[in-house]
Amino acid sequence: MAGTPPAASLATPVYLDHAATTPLRPEALEAMLPYFSQQFGNPSSIYSLGQDARKAIDEARESVAGVLGCRPSEVVFTSGGTESDNAAIKGVALALKQTGNHVVTTGIEHHAVLHACYQLERLGFQTTYLPVDRDGLVDPDQVAGAVTGATVLVSVMYANNEIGTVEPIAEIARAVKERARQLGRTVVVHTDAVQAAGFLDLNIQRLGIDLLSLSSHKLYGPKGAGLLYIRRATPFEPLLVGGTQERERRAGTENVPCIVGTAVALRLAAEERQTVAARCQALRDRLIAGIQARVPSALLNGHPVRRLPNNTNFSFPGVEGEPILLGLDIAGICASSGSACTTGSLEPSHVLTAIGRPADVARSTIRLTLGRETTEEHIEHTLRALPELVERLRAMPHLTPSR
Repeated sequence: MAGTPPAASLATPVYLDHAATTPLRPEALEAMLPYFSQQFGNPSSIYSLGQDARKAIDEARESVAGVLGCRPSEVVFTSGGTESDNAAIKGVALALKQTGNHVVTTGIEHHAVLHACYQLERLGFQTTYLPVDRDGLVDPDQVAGAVTGATVLVSVMYANNEIGTVEPIAEIARAVKERARQLGRTVVVHTDAVQAAGFLDLNIQRLGIDLLSLSSHKLYGPKGAGLLYIRRATPFEPLLVGGTQERERRAGTENVPCIVGTAVALRLAAEERQTVAARCQALRDRLIAGIQARVPSALLNGHPVRRLPNNTNFSFPGVEGEPILLGLDIAGICASSGSACTTGSLEPSHVLTAIGRPADVARSTIRLTLGRETTEEHIEHTLRALPELVERLRAMPHLTPSR
């Protein structure tokens, strides 16, 4: 691209790992600051200092409810997406254990969901892990078909954190609810929407789900904060007990600054969603086309159309992903090999193997995820550095994936 600065002149790193975390936006930080200092009261206290904090939480809850299209009382603030997923999976299963012991999910869920299911299995529950097609999509009819007379919960993620495939959540919810009606039983539907926030519609009425998990730091809010939407009257056993906070659904003194920051970040993400999504998608398509044109045998992972606007995931057969990431880092580009929660694992991605990638190909994969700050210069810089890097690494036999 004419006029694009050389790599050395880029003032800041090219950050292409927004699926791992995002920077705290200034508006959220500004809203949080008073609650770290002068407005430090405990929201459970009856004096004015505490009640000021309570008012801030109430206003934050109302703001979140406005984005989700739900009642404020249906919003539970948590410590993040992992807690929200664990609370949803185990909370519903334990609440309904007298009516059934079966959970349905997919093989490409985040480990916060999968490991929660593993825990339930050790407690006597059974889990069906549904397969996906080569693009990472699960069939709604197959999900509904897996529901039995013992099923209490179905959990399918809204958008995959590694390959970006967007699942047909509304169709899945409708199919499951119809199947539950036929069986004459309660089957709760949960979706992990952590990666969807800021890019996809979060209105729970249109989605038709009963529980939804979000993480603040994925949408330019603070780390250590998140939320769980729980539809009114949904059977739920709290994960954390010991206090009356969050209507006894999540005990513990509330993290007021992070709750306030989460609400601001979510509101702004919803307001900017269409503009940011369109801009990221244009840059994403440019990045995908550039990699496919310049890197021989590059394999795009995930659905070519039904994918998050900011997600790019490629396998580069013939070279390990880790040397690519190290080379990109030297070039000032931040990327990842997949889920940030499994960095350092020697095992190939369970998501990539689920869509049929052999282990060696799975290990040759990197994920590039764009954000609000991504520019055309960042994309062009990446398209200069990445093809040359892959070509150089492929010429070094000792760096080819082991078989």
